[in-house]
Amino acid sequence: MKSELERIDELIKQALSEEEAAFYEELDEPNLFEKLGEVFKGKLGWIVIMMNIVSLAALSFAVYFAIQLFNTDDTNMLIKFSLGIIFCALMVSMLKLYVWQQMDKNDILRELKKIEFRISALSNR
Repeated sequence: MKSELERIDELIKQALSEEEAAFYEELDEPNLFEKLGEVFKGKLGWIVIMMNIVSLAALSFAVYFAIQLFNTDDTNMLIKFSLGIIFCALMVSMLKLYVWQQMDKNDILRELKKIEFRISALSNR
């Protein structure tokens, strides 16, 4: 499947002019770190920064609860520290899911731009 997609991309590049082909190359798939950087640079980048700060705080609380969990013998405190760890782990995972969804949204927008570019290139011919 990958080779078929690469072949289609090559056919598209051959049909485009040099300027259009250069623009099409700019729309190429970025790597994981570039995608993550795009999330921070977007309109809601400040929310992602705040979510990462909250995520680090939740992780530190989870580590604190884990240390306290192993240092206590009281059953009620064991349950409370275990629930604290579970809550913090869920909080971190939900915040990370938001970031991954934003990265996926950016991928979908990039693909839509490619489709728009292909349609405009075909309509100009």
